[in-house]
Amino acid sequence: MEFGELIDVALREAWQHEANDFTPWLASNLERLAREINIPLELEDTEVAVGSFAADILARNLDDDSRVLIENQLEGTDHTHLGQILTYLAGLEAQTVIWVAREFNGAHLSAIRWLNEHTTEPFAFFAVRVRVVQIADSPMVPLFEVQERPSDWDRQVRASAQEENSRLNETRQFRHDFWTFYAQRHPTDVQLRPNHIDSNVYHEVSGLVVSQHLSRNRVGIYIRPRTGDDSERSSLRVENYREILNTDRGEDCLYTNTRDRQNWPEMADWLHDRLVEYRRVITEQGLENN
Repeated sequence: MEFGELIDVALREAWQHEANDFTPWLASNLERLAREINIPLELEDTEVAVGSFAADILARNLDDDSRVLIENQLEGTDHTHLGQILTYLAGLEAQTVIWVAREFNGAHLSAIRWLNEHTTEPFAFFAVRVRVVQIADSPMVPLFEVQERPSDWDRQVRASAQEENSRLNETRQFRHDFWTFYAQRHPTDVQLRPNHIDSNVYHEVSGLVVSQHLSRNRVGIYIRPRTGDDSERSSLRVENYREILNTDRGEDCLYTNTRDRQNWPEMADWLHDRLVEYRRVITEQGLENN
């Protein structure tokens, strides 16, 4: 029997550009990363503005609906990215940070370890090395290797698996019930696929995506480029529309107890009204979309 040799491929052979290639690919393949860290992830947005910087990926932890910040690099880690991560953590109210890079400086691994040891739950910090491997002329395969994580993370995940599965099932049912209610109340807004259980409902409007979002304590709406479209022009269009719509950090929110079904009519009507306004602004302003 003949065996092939597994070789490492330079990351830039798989993704030539970090922002234009690697970030969109990772955003579209979060399930690969989710399997390695035992957190179910759902994409919320990419290139999220925080002051003069932009966080690479913002996701949701489907277990508890908390925000997850993902910062990715095709090169080795550096102090600049560590500082940006801490800035994003505060600005985006994230509870979990996942730092993905080609390789980690020892000092940066120590920093992640220190953060895990000196912060309390629910904060969690991960250092994840990304590799690309290949056997002969076979397709390239991306690999994620977790190098730092909260202590006893895997044990905690296993110990609470049954509880988390029960909560996740309840969350999925809650989402399904609300979006079904919404679609029945405003049938011209959206046609849901059977058994829709996502936290978001997406609408494509003139080459952009308007996303309606449901979480524990709020409903919200925001605008972003289409997945994989990270052109400077699309990002500029999004920022221009956000300014016209006067959104706070890119998202409109209505804070309420979303689990209380008595609040659902107000929530559904608010989401409908904001969707109508977003569609009107995007179509009437007619900012360049070519």
